[in-house]
Amino acid sequence: MKDLFKRIIVAILEIEARLILRKYKPRIIAVTGSVGKTSAKDAIYAVLADSEHVRKSEKSFNSEIGIPLTILGRPNAWNSVVGWVKNIVSGIDLILFRQPYPKVLVLEIGADRPGDIEKTGKWLSPDIVVVTWIGELPVHVEFFDSPEAIFREKAFLVKALKPNGVLILNGDDERTSALSEMTEASVVTYGIDNDTHIRASLIHAFYKRGKRVKTPAGVQCKVKTENTISQLRITGTIGRGYVYTALAGFTVGIVRGLSSEHITDALGSLTTTRGRMRLVEGMNGTTIIDDTYNSSPVAVSEALNTLKTTEVSGRRIAVIGDMMELGAYSVEAHKAVGRLAVKSCDVLVTVGLRAQTIARIANEAGMSEASIYVADDEADAGEFIESTIDKGDLVLIKGSQSVRLEKVVKKIMLHPEDAPDLLVRQDDAWKVR
Repeated sequence: MKDLFKRIIVAILEIEARLILRKYKPRIIAVTGSVGKTSAKDAIYAVLADSEHVRKSEKSFNSEIGIPLTILGRPNAWNSVVGWVKNIVSGIDLILFRQPYPKVLVLEIGADRPGDIEKTGKWLSPDIVVVTWIGELPVHVEFFDSPEAIFREKAFLVKALKPNGVLILNGDDERTSALSEMTEASVVTYGIDNDTHIRASLIHAFYKRGKRVKTPAGVQCKVKTENTISQLRITGTIGRGYVYTALAGFTVGIVRGLSSEHITDALGSLTTTRGRMRLVEGMNGTTIIDDTYNSSPVAVSEALNTLKTTEVSGRRIAVIGDMMELGAYSVEAHKAVGRLAVKSCDVLVTVGLRAQTIARIANEAGMSEASIYVADDEADAGEFIESTIDKGDLVLIKGSQSVRLEKVVKKIMLHPEDAPDLLVRQDDAWKVR
């Protein structure tokens, strides 16, 4: 009965969304990829918000129900029948009566299972498509026949581009770059390592200094376009991963005709996305890298490399949880993280059954048993970390949604009362799970 109700709601909202798009004709910027969709969407919004009436997907509204809700400008009603009725009535009002409506929609498009993007692409015709990073082993591969099947699914969005549209690609990822062959639209690339249209270089962290403690405060780089070189400085986050995020926003801004100066100002004041390499002040003079929104092999690799290369006054500690939805690739992916962890941290804490493989491989690769703690769950991990962290330690916390490692962040953050404003999954619907 519940599935039938959901299908009916999705069908109604999709019809309303189509009619609203047909009536108001907003420009659509669709963002997809296996890593970095949400933070890229937020960066794009930040770049455009001062110059146009823009709406973005809230949180991670990227599904068959989240996309129509964004178009309608309505919240998820979860299990409230009254809430869904209000959403539907609001859509009818938009269709029947002309109201102020955004000129641009920035929509996050996800693919949890085969057909997700294909179905959306049949009625959504974007003006710009941004593909962040697919990688050799994408997240959600468990529900697809192979990584190539995910690539084909992402390609449906590229094929949905308007004839005069623009395809923006992360030029450092081989799979993502290959999407350029799927369209005759204009293609613009961004990246760090390869020769792309828009490229970042000289990437490094900047720090704040206290008494005997040096803590990371943000990341900065130079961004080169065809005509300009800009200095970009982003506070509250760290690592190359967020530079890619900024580059996605930078590239959309250039395509939309904004100046490099305007774009760097917008990105410089960007509030970094919750749970995505966000710097949080920890107890006992520590710093937390909160990367707890979700996890995948590419994202864990980037996070551990960031931990490895960041200057610290104390120890580098990695709390790594299960990577979910990897199917047959799960064991080897967790082994690879174990081999990388040995080179990246002084203390390793794992959370979850799958992550035990990380601990075992790290030990076999040379990390001492005294430096490894295998936690039973997130509560056990939080208790252990709280008892061991000391001034100057840098603590990376990363895992898939179901491991709920944001609870570890809350346990060791200096001001846990700020959790509702800083951490992921703090609303009532998540707290009861």
